[in-house]
Amino acid sequence: MRAVILTVIALVLPNVVPAQSCPQPLASATKLVLVTTDTFSATTASLQKFERAAPGAPWHADGGPQTALVGYNGIGWAREFRSFAREHEPIKVDGDKRVPAGFFKIGRSFGFATSPRPGYLRIAEGTVCVDDPRSPAYNSITSRAKVGWKVHGENMWRIPEYRYGLTIDYPTDAKARAGSCIFIHRWVKGATGTHGCVAVPDPEVMDLQDFTQSGAVLAVLPRQANDRFQGCLPE
Repeated sequence: MRAVILTVIALVLPNVVPAQSCPQPLASATKLVLVTTDTFSATTASLQKFERAAPGAPWHADGGPQTALVGYNGIGWAREFRSFAREHEPIKVDGDKRVPAGFFKIGRSFGFATSPRPGYLRIAEGTVCVDDPRSPAYNSITSRAKVGWKVHGENMWRIPEYRYGLTIDYPTDAKARAGSCIFIHRWVKGATGTHGCVAVPDPEVMDLQDFTQSGAVLAVLPRQANDRFQGCLPE
């Protein structure tokens, strides 16, 4: 009986792919923010939002594509997804000024001002994202009051790009040294690249804060890798 049901589904919905055949967290996502670069070294990308009714169902665009800014040196595969890399394709490491390529849950919205959004993180004086691999707080947002001033980190309240943003659940640790403090944040005037984040203009950041409120996944990929995830990504 199960085989018959699956056959019927395949006939009715030919574009449906079993969720378990796609990499997590993409497999279980119903909202997607897709960032696509032309090459691994490109510093700009196309960003577009998609939704679907259920995991495995076809994706549908939510609005048109927007231009986004990525790393000064482009993108590189996150260690978590390095099995998808081909020969000579870069792997993300600390300090390489590349955005990690792969699939990541989008976390809390943040910014300098207060917000009624559930889970919102207000960036106040002393808020720091630790990028010091010697610290147990590596790759986490905390405060200078907790970690002190000797620990290296981004003093977020002093960085204009972080006036509006979203956290990314980027799987890394101090031992891997595969990058830290990965965000979606605002694209400030004159910027030509980021240190490892995705940047978009202020209205798009705030739109993404609304879009991702109930949960979403960020996908960062070079266009040449799209066919490695056939049936998992929007057509």
